[in-house]
Amino acid sequence: MELGRRRAAAPLVEFPMMRASSDAYRAISSTLSDLQHEEFWVLLINRANQIVKKCFISKGGMNSTVVDPKMIFKAVLDHGMGGLVLCHNHPSGTVKPSQQDLNLTKRLMECANILDISLLDHMIVRAKTYFSCGAEGLL
Repeated sequence: MELGRRRAAAPLVEFPMMRASSDAYRAISSTLSDLQHEEFWVLLINRANQIVKKCFISKGGMNSTVVDPKMIFKAVLDHGMGGLVLCHNHPSGTVKPSQQDLNLTKRLMECANILDISLLDHMIVRAKTYFSCGAEGLL
C-alpha cells in the first residue's frame, strides 16, 4: 500500500518531443558540442515521438569512433523504444558528413527497417551548429 501511495504521489516525468532536428540537437548538444574526441550517442524515441533517453555508444579518437550496430539496437530494444536518432560529433569543426558517415547511416537504416524501428535522423553536432541527414533528405 505504501509503495502505491508513493508512486501516485511521484511527479510525472515529461519528456521533450521530437518534432524536428532542432529538438534532437537541443537534447544532445551539451553532451557533444565541445569534445576534442569523437563520441557516438543515440537518442531513444518512444512511439509518441518523445525523447526518453540518451545512450552512450562509443568513444574514439580525433577523427573516428567504432560503431557497432548490435550495441545501438540492443539499447533500443532493451528500453522498448520504437525510434532512434543517431548522434555524433566531429572534433575537426566541420559538420559535413563523411562518406563513412553516410555508409553507416545507410547500414543502420537497413537494420532499423528489419527490426521495425524508426531511424528518425543521424546528426553531426558541433558547437552552435549541426548537420541533420533527415533534414537534408539523406534518410
